[in-house]
Amino acid sequence: MIRRLYVNNYKCLVNFELQLRELSLLLGPSGVGKTAVFDIMFALRRLLSGDARVTDADVFPARTLTRWQDHNVQVFEIEVHLGSEQLTYRLEVEHERASRRARISHEKLAACGSPLFESVQGLVHLYRDDHSAGPRYQTDWSESSLARVAPTGHNTRLTAFLDYMRKVLVCGLSPPAFVTESDTESPLLARDASNFTDWFRHALQEHPDLFPAFTNTLKQVIGAGMQGIRLEKVGSEARALMIAFAGHDGSDSRGSHELRFGEMSDGQRALIALYGLIHLTRDQGYTLFLDEPDNYVALPELQPWLMRLEDVCGEVVPQAVIASHHPELIDYLGSENGVLLRREVPGVVTTRRPEVGAGDAGLKLSELIARGWE
Repeated sequence: MIRRLYVNNYKCLVNFELQLRELSLLLGPSGVGKTAVFDIMFALRRLLSGDARVTDADVFPARTLTRWQDHNVQVFEIEVHLGSEQLTYRLEVEHERASRRARISHEKLAACGSPLFESVQGLVHLYRDDHSAGPRYQTDWSESSLARVAPTGHNTRLTAFLDYMRKVLVCGLSPPAFVTESDTESPLLARDASNFTDWFRHALQEHPDLFPAFTNTLKQVIGAGMQGIRLEKVGSEARALMIAFAGHDGSDSRGSHELRFGEMSDGQRALIALYGLIHLTRDQGYTLFLDEPDNYVALPELQPWLMRLEDVCGEVVPQAVIASHHPELIDYLGSENGVLLRREVPGVVTTRRPEVGAGDAGLKLSELIARGWE
């Protein structure tokens, strides 16, 4: 799991450090960097999957440099614990403000302080699992050199880190943007989950054993006689996500029908995606970063999902990080799992655990935050 994230010179995050648990809820007013944390994790996931370069406009563009600072290097560091081993990954991105170009000036992976990989200004130095020196070579500064290292019998710790980072899912659900038809499979869920059908198709292909439990849960959650979910062939490569419903009398024949995913309500699509993220990542080592998962979901629907997430987190789903302003989420998870982000007067964002004491007049955490007392 990810224990620590350090960020410097990214938007409002300056010398920012975030400690995470198996289940963490990011709290705080708008503009304190909650979404920035999610954007950073999404960009790191893309870089370390080999899907992006720092020259891409949506990864670490120059506009993300902190406005009140004049230096041109952004620093990102994450500490990951895999079993009993601590791995630390550091990335430094150097910007040229005039040309709006960027490149990776330094990239390093270490285990308990000893190097497994390092790249300085494009010169890569590989190390074996026992930290003995391996080959050196020159590479492209604009992409993650670590992501390009091929797995061998001598770099299993490096490979384990890359496998872990490629299973970080970061999204803020936007059901109106969901696409019904899929032309391909995708293991990477888009930042707004618009390609949920592609991701669903990939999950179905890789782990068909997970679908019976997922379908049974959806029958209870969606209700209205829902019978199943499937992909229908609509072209040589295209597949459409379909939801089946029983007839008005509960039969499979009279009045039974199917709706395309796009014909479902925004709330129903959000629920399918939310439960999919729990069920279809089961026992695969995924870490979930969910930005405002309560959007589009009614209050009676939110509580059961929260309970399900809390039950599986740390076990079948190793880690989940949520950002939310919703009172239900704050009161349910905030006291034990909350991290409160605050922007101080100089603009620096700090973090601390929320505190609810005897002197708070019995108010809920959400009420204390609403009143500015916490």
